[in-house]
Amino acid sequence: MKRLDEYWYNQNPVAWILWPLSLIFCLIVSLRKFFYQINLFKTPAISVPVIIVGNISVGGTGKTPLLISLCKHLQALGFRPGIISRGYGGQAASWPQIVTSDSQPLLVGDEPVLISRRTDCPVVVGPDRVSDIEQLLARDNCNIILSDDGLQHYRLDRDLEIAVIDAARLTGNGFCLPAGPLREPLRRLKTVDMVVYNGGNSQALTFSLEHDQLLSVSNDNESLLLESLRDKSVHAIAGIGHPERFFNLLTSYGLDIIKHRFPDHYSYTIEDLSFNDELPILMTEKDAVKCKSFNIANSWYLPVSAILSEATKNKFNQLIKQVKNG
Repeated sequence: MKRLDEYWYNQNPVAWILWPLSLIFCLIVSLRKFFYQINLFKTPAISVPVIIVGNISVGGTGKTPLLISLCKHLQALGFRPGIISRGYGGQAASWPQIVTSDSQPLLVGDEPVLISRRTDCPVVVGPDRVSDIEQLLARDNCNIILSDDGLQHYRLDRDLEIAVIDAARLTGNGFCLPAGPLREPLRRLKTVDMVVYNGGNSQALTFSLEHDQLLSVSNDNESLLLESLRDKSVHAIAGIGHPERFFNLLTSYGLDIIKHRFPDHYSYTIEDLSFNDELPILMTEKDAVKCKSFNIANSWYLPVSAILSEATKNKFNQLIKQVKNG
């Protein structure tokens, strides 16, 4: 039987059967947002600007690489960013949690550890993003906050909203959960400050993902050109929101891949990567943070960097200037 999300990207009988439930879901989301707008539910004030980098759909859109790129861009502009995240998959006994490059992904989630390693910025995770910011500001001299996801976390006050869309999959069949992939109705995109596409044409605000060099999972000082594996068989591991993007990328380089799909934020064991052969094992950077301690020979990950288009940079700079000037 197909997974439910395989019905989300086209019009089909299953989606239409679930459509009445989507209407109920949309109503609940809209009411919740309305209650915050009329101050029935309170939104605490934040003393520094808050930028949310999120999406209105379920599944991977390239949000994390974009957030990392925007963070580095802010650092280049002289800001001192701090980052908050939900910490999906984290099993810590209490929240919020401070994240460092040495934190255990099992406790705080995989993406926050990746973000900490790539940005060298203070990172705090937890289900209550307001509490996360309070913890962050109490410990670090941050003058701007980036929220990894959180468009739907209306308790969090925000100065800028950036919605990320996968240009290949767009918004699926346009239905809200559970009939489609949307967390909010499509009209929500008209209220955000920027809609940025992962890929796509030059008419929109876009970014592209840059990658060509593999790094050893157990030793970042060892590298391997992806091109060097052309026409060779490899095991491809992906526990991300949209694993086909990773698989298609490897195929585009001419690799003969053996696919191993895992759920998003999956907690790996060494047995998951034991294939009883000597073929290279390739995985995403998000997977690698959870597999580093296994010390498996010939295992590699593909670091991904988001390259902002000039239009995206200019629009972001313009919005930051407006926020900075009040």
